[in-house]
Amino acid sequence: MKIRSLTIPVLSVLLFSSCERGVEFKLDEVSSKLVVEGSIENGQAPVVYLSKSQAFFSQIDLSTLANSFVRNADVYVSNGLLTHKLKEYTVPVGGGINFYYYSNDPASPSTAFLGELNKQYSLRIVTDGKEYTATTSIPNITRRVDSLFWKPAPAGNPPEKVMVMVRAYDPPGLGDYVRYFTKRNSEPIYPGLISVFDDQVIDGSSYEVQVERGLDRNADHPEGSSFFDRGDTVTLKLANIDKATYDFWRTMEYTYSSVGNPFSSPTKVLSNIKGGGLGYFGGYAAQYHSIIIPQ
Repeated sequence: MKIRSLTIPVLSVLLFSSCERGVEFKLDEVSSKLVVEGSIENGQAPVVYLSKSQAFFSQIDLSTLANSFVRNADVYVSNGLLTHKLKEYTVPVGGGINFYYYSNDPASPSTAFLGELNKQYSLRIVTDGKEYTATTSIPNITRRVDSLFWKPAPAGNPPEKVMVMVRAYDPPGLGDYVRYFTKRNSEPIYPGLISVFDDQVIDGSSYEVQVERGLDRNADHPEGSSFFDRGDTVTLKLANIDKATYDFWRTMEYTYSSVGNPFSSPTKVLSNIKGGGLGYFGGYAAQYHSIIIPQ
């Protein structure tokens, strides 16, 4: 995951369009960095994906992604009492291509653990003679979901489209951060395109808000993709997260949404990985709620 921002003088182009000239950008060669995507959720084992960042103009396909995975790394996760060395797992994705990740090793059950609410965790990675570290926490579940319900999508949308709504309560006291995901029928669970929120506006209040459908960021999305359909079974995953996890996804999603927009401001994605790596290690205090939308 290599992100660069180029500031283009659009106003100058508009003002002086009669004087056209070619402009070339020469980008410096940058060595690849370790990219970490690590998480631990209440009741679940830690999961860590390691890869190498790609050049800005690289052609990305399944083969490229498969070759970017970092293998045979030493990956350790600690809960303060136990330190567990994670095992590397292989996931075949077809065509002779495999993806890889690290998680609990059943051969070492005495040190393996699952995530728990209100606990801190540390991550340590050793690969290619370098060490990378990160810390996170699984907070308490403080964002209370009272109910899910649905109502027809606004006028102008197909009649089968509906909005899923959530009634929830945020306890008093700023600093309550959440990330949400949705699962539609048998589809995978996906985060919303804007998936993280703080409580600056809703602190200490009950509120209703639309739950936009989580989407695969690698696919095209036609107009109306944020809605669900009549007959869908929808599961909402709502997770309290810490500030570092919130900051990573807030800046990452802003960068994602502004790619190709010449008027957007350059953004630095905020990582909690120390040692020169990119990405994040985040804790999730997750709760799940489902609704069946009638035909």
